[in-house]
Amino acid sequence: MARRISFLLNGEVQELEIEDHWTLLYLLREELGLTGTKEGCGSGECGACTVLVDNKAVNSCLYLAAEADGKEVLTIEGLASPDGTLHPLQRAFVENGAIQCGFCTPGMILSAKALLDENPSPTEEEIRHALAGNLCRCTGYLQIFRAVKAASGQFEKRSAEVISRSAE
Repeated sequence: MARRISFLLNGEVQELEIEDHWTLLYLLREELGLTGTKEGCGSGECGACTVLVDNKAVNSCLYLAAEADGKEVLTIEGLASPDGTLHPLQRAFVENGAIQCGFCTPGMILSAKALLDENPSPTEEEIRHALAGNLCRCTGYLQIFRAVKAASGQFEKRSAEVISRSAE
């Protein structure tokens, strides 16, 4: 059965007709052509399909498209500025070597954004907990955690403290 929904997607109003069984992942990738959101496992275990719905990280492979009605959805395509300037998280991922094959990157970045929006100064444990639902096949976790710290401003501060202690 088809239904009409309306939601804000990356800052733009979307009004469209969907089928009741469509997931948000299907709607984004297949109907709207936003392929930055990846399908990994299809069962909510890998986090590759993570997007933000009303600023909360969700697995779009499990989230019905109909549930997006009246909500705000952010995908990786909506993170950079319209002029192409990378979001600080995207820049931190690049600068810290946190992008390897890149398959997990959009989901990792959006999970990290949800964390930093809620807690701008997370501990390493909080970062690890927030990203626990996102799997990286390339095992680039250390670089990913470092990138999130850098985006929060903590990595530079901690590096300065380590250098200062080394000099003593």
